[in-house]
Amino acid sequence: MNAVLTSPVENPFALEQTEAYLRWRERKLVATPRRAEELVVEVRDPRALTDSEVDKLRRVCATANMAVYSSSLGSLADKDIVRRIGARLGLHRLQTNPFADEDGISALETAPEKSARGYIPYSNRRLLWHTDGYYNPPAQRIRAFILHCVRPAAAGGENRLLDPEIAYLLLRDADPEHVRALSASDAMTIPANTDEGMTPRPAQSGPVFSSDAGALHMRYTARTRSIAWRSDAATRAAVERLRQILETASPYVFTLRLAPGQGLVCNNVLHDRSAFTDVPGAGRLVYRARYAERIAAP
Repeated sequence: MNAVLTSPVENPFALEQTEAYLRWRERKLVATPRRAEELVVEVRDPRALTDSEVDKLRRVCATANMAVYSSSLGSLADKDIVRRIGARLGLHRLQTNPFADEDGISALETAPEKSARGYIPYSNRRLLWHTDGYYNPPAQRIRAFILHCVRPAAAGGENRLLDPEIAYLLLRDADPEHVRALSASDAMTIPANTDEGMTPRPAQSGPVFSSDAGALHMRYTARTRSIAWRSDAATRAAVERLRQILETASPYVFTLRLAPGQGLVCNNVLHDRSAFTDVPGAGRLVYRARYAERIAAP
């Protein structure tokens, strides 16, 4: 077993700790929601969450690593909404990126000058399955993010969502060797970024699955360009099995189209986004904030 997932204390994500895993697996499958509606928490005003609303969001996140808040704010364009929600959930350390605004929160909308440089979140093209920050070094892990919808697209723009713990569980049940392969320290490498005008980023190698202060951390992208997988049969088999899990209809994969005033709070779950069509002058606008902390259980 690769040392990444090894721990001297009880750790359900360590392959040698079968009993701990089976106990965790039973609890996980009992608690995990099976319908997207089970993720939704109605809130009066996300800018001033009550203690009860915070507790409900934390409880849903504790079972699925994600929750959806729904409010009557509608298409109010105010990034302070995201910042206040994050603070109430214990999220304070924003992990910025080159295209985030000065406040560290990104306004995701079609922007030809950004999408032309290959930054798909700023286009209306589909986004493949991934976790955020898969190109970051361990010291800059993204453990949680928030998406807040100001305006949905006229058509399309749905997200599919999968709890990384469920992805791990399904892979381990299929064959523990899949987990072993994807826990290798060089399982997935993102080549260096030498985009002109941007701060150069060196090549970043690391595992897909790793233990992070007792929690499971997942680093993944389904893209086939600008990525290099470890060249061995075990890794190829594991990557293919994970691809099948993500593309097979499952009660664990939720499809979500955020409405104005709704948002997703999560511990960096696997997600994608379908292509979409905008209305001229009123295109899709979603605020995104990424954090170094996780959303703690209540």
